[in-house]
Amino acid sequence: MLDNKKDEYVMLIQKHSGIIHKVIGLYIDNVEDRKDLYQEILLQVWKSLSDFRGNSSFSTWLYKVSLYTVLTFNKKRKNTHITEEIKDADNITGGDEDYEILYRIVKSLDEIDRMMVTLHLEGYKNKEIAEITGITQNHINVKIHRIKKIIKDKFKLINDGQPGK
Repeated sequence: MLDNKKDEYVMLIQKHSGIIHKVIGLYIDNVEDRKDLYQEILLQVWKSLSDFRGNSSFSTWLYKVSLYTVLTFNKKRKNTHITEEIKDADNITGGDEDYEILYRIVKSLDEIDRMMVTLHLEGYKNKEIAEITGITQNHINVKIHRIKKIIKDKFKLINDGQPGK
């Protein structure tokens, strides 16, 4: 019985490990911390795998476990700056790829906004984002709309040197 559970766990983690790496990459810059956090997420997923009821997809549940583990990790490290703020938008060269700029902008958002937009960009519906975050779907709708405007404005500022309208 335990071997079946272990095999299922390994298969699911191999299939969805990109989710874990993506969540960690958005919140943690230090390579050693990333490695430690990856192991911590694997442990948390293993410990709570029996709690997964299938009410949502495994990937949705894994996002939730990963995000909460990362947020808990960050709270324990209060005195350390985790995210890179976009300080000198004018200094970004035009040669940067759009996805790299988007990644930097997303990393500059606060933790909750970053979590919501990451899930949105991954294709999760607002209802699923609400399930993962515990925030009402209506609030998610409003926040996603506002976050998109913030991203557009920052992207325009970086590319044109002027905020969007």
